[in-house]
Amino acid sequence: MSGVQLKSVRKTYPNGAEAIRGVDMDIKSGEMIVFVGPSGCGKSTLLRMVAGLESISGGDISIGDRVINDVSPSERDVAMVFQNYALYPHMSVRGNMSYGLKNRKMDKAEIEKRVNEAASMLKIDQFLDRQPNQLSGGQRQRVAMGRAIVRNPQVFLFDEPLSNLDAKLRVQMRIEIKRLQRRMNVTSIYVTHDQTEAMTLADRLAVINEGLVEQMGAPMELYSNPKTLFVASFIGAPQINLIPVTFDGKTLNNGTLKLAGFKDLPEQTELVLGVRPDVMTQSAKGQLDMRVDLVEQHGGENLVYGALQGATNDEGDELEICLKGNKALLPDLDAALRLSFDPATAFVFRKDTGERLV
Repeated sequence: MSGVQLKSVRKTYPNGAEAIRGVDMDIKSGEMIVFVGPSGCGKSTLLRMVAGLESISGGDISIGDRVINDVSPSERDVAMVFQNYALYPHMSVRGNMSYGLKNRKMDKAEIEKRVNEAASMLKIDQFLDRQPNQLSGGQRQRVAMGRAIVRNPQVFLFDEPLSNLDAKLRVQMRIEIKRLQRRMNVTSIYVTHDQTEAMTLADRLAVINEGLVEQMGAPMELYSNPKTLFVASFIGAPQINLIPVTFDGKTLNNGTLKLAGFKDLPEQTELVLGVRPDVMTQSAKGQLDMRVDLVEQHGGENLVYGALQGATNDEGDELEICLKGNKALLPDLDAALRLSFDPATAFVFRKDTGERLV
């Protein structure tokens, strides 16, 4: 198997719009990299450039030791799994999975062997003679994956393959994709806007924002040590609590809210304090007062939402925050909670640049 390298890769459209603004990335052989970011950030464009479905405006893309900038998609030795399955409706499952191999004039016995092995691996061997319209969404997605597997490519590319599935099936397919990737040890790039999907699948995450990689690393590294406000706010479910503040030399201030325990921050500069919902606990000596307005029960854990007393957002409205706890955390609506957190677990960012201050 081969790794993938991107060096100063750019994409500029004829109207001058920059979709990708200089991306450098070294993906190791056998690694599962997930591109994650909001809609329109450039993640799918970057994937399509690796596939050869989108031309590049500058830089180099390599698979192994071969620069593939001018190599046609069919010659890049990559296999892509799309969001909409892209199956031939008039062909059986067997026909869909074998079609690409037949075009390569592969021996019939080898084609049959590969199709049967992939179908068994994906648990769709009993559906080989059915048409796509006789299958469920999850089964069709398995067929699309099987069509990619039989090619034995150097690189797998996944473009939001689970977005058309229901919630339960997405979780099941996510587990299967990860197991499959580990078993085959094929270099893989996976695109999603779902950060839970990204966190659970990735060996490393690349958080993309406006055509740039904001940060790249292991999922828990990005969760625990975000370098920017964007990364902190995008990674983590529920989302991190963000409180606009300034520093007066002793405390962080927002309205009547004053938080001690911080130092060596720029004074009178607009800052943002980030506190994860799971690092806060109820305590009589807490720094934050919350008025509960919603409790979401998730079985083993509960999420409590409410207004942070003494603080406002940029529009002057009450600032909503979230507390995450176990199933015993079940306060009444309008209850007053006092919350505590260790300042060492919080993050402080410059509001103007999004840069994290350590």
